Amino acid sequence: MIGSCGPLGTTDSVAISHVGNDMGNNLAMSHPAHDPNTRRQFPPASRPLDPQRVEELLAAEWDRFVADTPESGVHNKRASEVLPLGVTSSFQHWDPYPISIQSARGAWLTDMDGRRLLDLSMGFGAMLVGHLNEKVVEHVTDALQNTGTLFVTPSPQATEVSERFKERFGLDMLRFTNSGTESLMYAIRSARAYTGRKAVVKIEGGYHGGYDPLQVSVKPDLSEIGPADNPTPQVPFDVEAGTVYVVAYNDLDQLRRVFTEHGSEIACFVVEPVIENLAIVLPDEGYLAGVRALCDEFDIVLIFDEVKTGLTAGPSGAAQRLSVQPDLITLAKSIGGGLPLAAFGGKREVMEVVVDGRMAHFGTYNGNPLVMAAAKAVDELCTPEALEAAEALNVRALDAIDAVIAEYELPAHTVSLGIKGCVTWSTTPVRNYRDYKATDFRVAELSWLWGVNRGILTPPGLDEQWLVSLAHTDEDMNLLVEHFRELAQALRA
Repeated sequence: MIGSCGPLGTTDSVAISHVGNDMGNNLAMSHPAHDPNTRRQFPPASRPLDPQRVEELLAAEWDRFVADTPESGVHNKRASEVLPLGVTSSFQHWDPYPISIQSARGAWLTDMDGRRLLDLSMGFGAMLVGHLNEKVVEHVTDALQNTGTLFVTPSPQATEVSERFKERFGLDMLRFTNSGTESLMYAIRSARAYTGRKAVVKIEGGYHGGYDPLQVSVKPDLSEIGPADNPTPQVPFDVEAGTVYVVAYNDLDQLRRVFTEHGSEIACFVVEPVIENLAIVLPDEGYLAGVRALCDEFDIVLIFDEVKTGLTAGPSGAAQRLSVQPDLITLAKSIGGGLPLAAFGGKREVMEVVVDGRMAHFGTYNGNPLVMAAAKAVDELCTPEALEAAEALNVRALDAIDAVIAEYELPAHTVSLGIKGCVTWSTTPVRNYRDYKATDFRVAELSWLWGVNRGILTPPGLDEQWLVSLAHTDEDMNLLVEHFRELAQALRA
């Protein structure tokens, strides 16, 4: 078992035939099409997997993992004496222990056992330009040697990067922070100051960092959250959330009902335009435009959490790609070249709450010269041409995996946005958290572990999501395809 990142539930997939680019004729009648700026591909037909075969393979793969990674086990035991679970962030842990990495370059990692692993996690997007990218190293080294690391004063470096981000992401004004959690916290505080209201609406199952209101209903147990058409917020004991309403993704009727009943107290609606903590969940065609219209109707601030999408969705982020402009956007990960950098910004009328003092924003390390140097390098590297080439590489790999899924009639399909992709073990579209909970988590665990044991690291957990950085090549991605084919052969043996 994977432990803290382990299975959230297991549901055997049901075989349903599909035709066409997205879903079969039967599905097309019951499920809306996804946004045309995103990608989802189903096989022509599928057959159920043998659960016993999946369990046999899982047991063998966990034995192989322990045999191949003894030094990671030793290191985790040492680290656990001083770091809870032996890790610096709880998502990094899995049972019996996680792989410990001692170095990285480009698209490759080296672990404590000297094994080279292809990094397809890439820090959820933070390593978009690759590990130790030459331009990032050059810019940061120059800052270390000639500029400084921290002024705690205004600086031309921060001004220049903010001007670049304003143009790239279509923001009137922005402020830098140090993490996605900070950016979401200040975005919500800005919305509260702007509207004079306090309540927050979020998506069921969505993750947006550690700020208390956003800890509500993050991958909750189904037994705790009521019916699908009227979700009950699940609040962890350690959280003081305030008033938070939860709605299903891709359900405008639920959103309208909550806005109608509680609009006078709601400050903001926080949503990832494309959900990326449940593998990849795409918006239905017209959903985000409908969200925008409802927020306008009820004078509620729309916040797009683009901490995970950002530049991985395209040169100007998901909002620009999907042609829906929120009031505020939060950014992190992909903009910093591996250094701790985040931002929040958007429409001038909302950001004016920082100007006139209705919302105070502070931070000693905000926009320091070191991270600004890295951000400038990333901005220079992430040209439309460079990101287009990386996305094309991703699509070629997805097409090859689609061919494997079709050949072996696997109960799975592929989903992608920009340079991120995933295999979802379901024969029907995953449109919300309840759909995600109905996917086959045992085979998802096997698929993830199969890659880890063969030198391919995707994020721990069962979300089966990868990221193609500017450092990856077709040869690298062919490894992912080859190992997926081997898994398909083993599953059907």
